[in-house]
Amino acid sequence: MWFWVFVGPFVIGLVVFVYVPIAWSIYLSFFDSYNTVTPTTFVGLGNYVDMLRDPAFRSSLVTFLVFAAFIVPVTFVASLGVALLVARTTVMQAFFRSVFFLPVACSYVVASLIWKMSIFSGIRSGLANAVLGWFGIDSVPWLSLAQPPWYWLVIVTARLWLQIGFYMILFLAGIQRISPTLYEAAAIDGAEGWKVLRHITLPQLRATSTAVLLLLLINAFQAFDEFYNILSTFGTYPPYARPPLVYLYYTALGSGQDFGHGSAGAVILTLIIAIVAVGQSRLLRLGDRGD
Repeated sequence: MWFWVFVGPFVIGLVVFVYVPIAWSIYLSFFDSYNTVTPTTFVGLGNYVDMLRDPAFRSSLVTFLVFAAFIVPVTFVASLGVALLVARTTVMQAFFRSVFFLPVACSYVVASLIWKMSIFSGIRSGLANAVLGWFGIDSVPWLSLAQPPWYWLVIVTARLWLQIGFYMILFLAGIQRISPTLYEAAAIDGAEGWKVLRHITLPQLRATSTAVLLLLLINAFQAFDEFYNILSTFGTYPPYARPPLVYLYYTALGSGQDFGHGSAGAVILTLIIAIVAVGQSRLLRLGDRGD
């Protein structure tokens, strides 16, 4: 009885606020549903076909690919590098670990507004343009131009600042599991630097690296807050740089409130994430015995 007393409220909340909305969204994806979450006309797979034929939805997937091409490898290398530096630190290691991890506790919305209004505001008062002014460089409209796409620098740096600390902790946990005897044997053989990293550290971090890559890719698919809050102005959003979740947000909650097509797009996106996640885990052999 006490088990259900403690667990019951959480189970009820999970069912009501997670599982029921997901099931209802899948149900809505087979109906025409404009300005209402009540199904009206059954259309079968028509909403799915429309979404796959929609150039804007396909463009949003391309936006994700560009974003992932930037954020996944850069975050992986940066978080691994920071983890290696912190692991080698013998003085105030807990302090440096906390400093790098602290941005993880910051809200994506708050960080996006700081990046947009204080650092890359596009006017002289912005920190980035103030620094450029010291060198005699004209101000850059970071978020107003599609060519050159300076907005990618704003979005990627905001995401990097927010998530490097989290993946650093994962790598630190993996590094601390490596037996010191391996490094002692390498030192006796005269190996150091890059050779130790390549032949000992990286192979021992294979399982951790696979998990980090998988989480990075899934999180890139789910990018919303930084895109929406950095690029939108006065209730509008530019026609460029719309990742899937931003596009689906405007489809379902925009002026048309097309919940049928929005739900179909959400199901398609979920299936893509699941296929990519399973494929990557199989390719990198995540979950093999010994990992």
